[in-house]
Amino acid sequence: MQVLSLPEVYAILGTGPEGLSQEEAQRRLTNYGRNAISKIQDNRFAALAANFTHLMALLLWAGGLIAFMAGLPQLGIAIWLVNLINGIFSYWQERKAEKAMLALANMLPVYSMVLRSGHEYRVSADELVPGDIILLEEGDRVSADARLVQDSDLRIDQSALTGESRPVRKSSYPSDDALGEPSNIVFAGTSVISGSGVAVVFATGMQTEFGNIASLTQTMGQELSPLQKEMERVTRTVTLIAVSIGLALFLLAVLMAGMRPADGFIFAIGMIVAFVPEGLLPTVTLALAMGVQRMANRNALIKKLSVVETLGSTTVICTDKTGTLTQNQMTVSDIWVNGVRLEVTGTGYAPIGEIVGAETVESELHHLLIAAGLCNNAHLVEKAGQWTALGDPTEAALLVAAAKAGIDLHAESLRSPRISELHFDPQRKRMTTVHRQDGGQVAYVKGSPAETLKLCKYISTKSAPIQLDDADRATILAANDELAKSGLRVLAVAMRILPEEGILTPETVERDLTFLGLAAMMDPPRPEVKEAVKKCHNAGIRIIMITGDYGLTAESIARRIGIVESQPLVLTGADIDAMSDQALKECLAGEVILARVTPEHKLRVVNVLKDSGNVVAVTGDGVNDAPALKKADIGVAMGSGTDVAKEAADMILTDDNFASIVNAVEEGRAVYANIKRFVTYIFISNAPEAVPFILFAFSGGRIPLALNVMQILSVDLGTDIIPALALGAEPPEPGLMKRPPRSRMAHIITASMLARAYLLLGAIQSLAAMSAFYFMFWTNGYWGQFLDLPASGQLYMAATSMTLAAIVTTQIGNLFAQRTEARSFLKAGMFTNPLIWVGIAAELIIVYAVIYVPQLQWAFGTASFPLSNWIFLFAWMPSLLLVDELRKAWLRRRTIRH
Repeated sequence: MQVLSLPEVYAILGTGPEGLSQEEAQRRLTNYGRNAISKIQDNRFAALAANFTHLMALLLWAGGLIAFMAGLPQLGIAIWLVNLINGIFSYWQERKAEKAMLALANMLPVYSMVLRSGHEYRVSADELVPGDIILLEEGDRVSADARLVQDSDLRIDQSALTGESRPVRKSSYPSDDALGEPSNIVFAGTSVISGSGVAVVFATGMQTEFGNIASLTQTMGQELSPLQKEMERVTRTVTLIAVSIGLALFLLAVLMAGMRPADGFIFAIGMIVAFVPEGLLPTVTLALAMGVQRMANRNALIKKLSVVETLGSTTVICTDKTGTLTQNQMTVSDIWVNGVRLEVTGTGYAPIGEIVGAETVESELHHLLIAAGLCNNAHLVEKAGQWTALGDPTEAALLVAAAKAGIDLHAESLRSPRISELHFDPQRKRMTTVHRQDGGQVAYVKGSPAETLKLCKYISTKSAPIQLDDADRATILAANDELAKSGLRVLAVAMRILPEEGILTPETVERDLTFLGLAAMMDPPRPEVKEAVKKCHNAGIRIIMITGDYGLTAESIARRIGIVESQPLVLTGADIDAMSDQALKECLAGEVILARVTPEHKLRVVNVLKDSGNVVAVTGDGVNDAPALKKADIGVAMGSGTDVAKEAADMILTDDNFASIVNAVEEGRAVYANIKRFVTYIFISNAPEAVPFILFAFSGGRIPLALNVMQILSVDLGTDIIPALALGAEPPEPGLMKRPPRSRMAHIITASMLARAYLLLGAIQSLAAMSAFYFMFWTNGYWGQFLDLPASGQLYMAATSMTLAAIVTTQIGNLFAQRTEARSFLKAGMFTNPLIWVGIAAELIIVYAVIYVPQLQWAFGTASFPLSNWIFLFAWMPSLLLVDELRKAWLRRRTIRH
């Protein structure tokens, strides 16, 4: 469309300069449909059902059903209630459905001005059709993709699509530029910064560039997070362990203990219940929810629970440059005038800072900044102490530089009022304004250094302009090259005293100029980004910059903030197109910067990185980032970014601070470490729950069951839950962000973890539990007797209550043991996690109620025992902690030796 002449455009679209008739517009609206982005139709029932049909949930449904079949309705109801509550809670947490399409639609303006049958009409934006003639004015948001037919200094903000902060000059002339660059095309969702124009619509709705991005976003499938995959593995492992042991002991009970098969079946169910951590799923869910809350307090809003842990697994962050690493505010950083390079301090649009060394070239600098400030269409606005720019950010940066030099541009504009303007043109690469000054006329010019210098005959000096020679030109070009190599955007500024009379055209005005100097500017990095990048590198996380900007500028920013240190490979979108996936994979393995890329390129890069085994996080704030945000393992959007980016992302940074990503990664790693802690904590209590059944089977029934199934459930779903949640709230251990990311091969349940849980700490807890069981008998007339003890009655129920209480009291010591991996528990501090004490109080209250409240005694088969017996129970409390402290001391000593 951009290469066609206007008559050809009109002919193809079946329209003309006066626009369509109302009847034809209505007919096309019926044929093409409304100018709207298709909305995602999500299935709420399917989303809800997913929380009840994953592997762990299915295991619990089956366990509850078997409990009913075995005549244990209390057990069945309890298990099903846990599953039901957990599923509803998970659905409620994750119900913030995908709204990317709706957000895209909301970015389209409500009304547009169109020309139909030669008359102007204000119509709803969703009624635009191909062939409509739309009228664009400053401040308008473009409603459809359209080809310009007329323009008057039209500048468009395309940052939502391209990620670039610099407004783009548009022209109605035919163009053969590549997609994303055509100067005569305006895109839906962009906005008019200045000037005006008339354009003919050629694409609406899903056929626009916005629509293409929407399609990419909509077709992204949901993938399981690392934690979800790990929980599936945990469920399979637990199921295998529980069912295998249950089956083995069923056979032992029938064959060795002489049980009837029906009784053996109930016995096996008890074993399975003992080994299935029913509280694991709700505990993980609640731990993740607490992680979400902590991240919200650190300016990171999480939309999906599993994202919390995924952050901690991140190995690569693909980040946009403009608005993410940078402030999206152009700032003059250097000025070159009369052979002197001056540093300009301060960033942003606030006129705070100074020009270092200005006094050495004061008059020349004064002339340059007045020229740059008057050859300018931008405005600075202060509101509530915040400075913003209206117009081109590059021009706004020049106004700020003039203000830092103490120049009153308003007074200068009154002294030298503008009488004409020669608009910036891509072919001329410069802009000129003509002013009346001291009874004559003066032209101020700014533009590309190379192009402007060709038109200069003189150079400004302290005394008077002197003629430029070849040496001067070489010096100026060398200075320009030096600034450009730093990734700065450089503009040349010049002037000319004009004759009193004459036609003001580029040919008559822009010649015999006096060169005033160079102004170099940059979009500065956010001040906190450098430290955040350093933390990422320390944590073993690679950062890849993906931007639509030029490679030189991108490399300069990347080097300045520490993303790259050696000489990086700079790949453009064209380079990526020419590469195979394997070649791209090899390039992405080293230091690389991706420049001049499209949304499709970003998406391909994410796919290749994921296929290479990386856990990929993608940051961004523009519409162009949405597909990659959606495809990544975790998408991170800026709070000030577009609605599309925020809706496609998994996490939103409310403070737009790249450093908040590092905080979120730390929280994610802490969540995973905490999940390992409370999984181990929960698994340890499985051992004393199973041992009574094992002893019962191997003794041929002569050792009565020291624990019943409902008492097991009171631990798994009662006393263990709040202490496990307390472990889920543990703060990150020191050095957590100096470790490499967790390997995909690393798992929560490992052989060493099972050995520690079952063979070491679990064995000690089993010893404590069985000793408490026998203690009750031995202090009530059965001293020294191990076999053929009563298997019913008040004494028996009191003995099982002692077993239950012993598990709970030793879990208190276990709770402190699990707070650290290798450090002594004393290093963690006794009061750094107040929830630990809440958990201890809660489990003691629960077990006391189960043992001493009559209604609960009936439900759980318990009976009260003398309060003096608690002395015996609390004597066992530190046993697990002391043994684990010895283990940790041995680990630390071994680490030092190696």
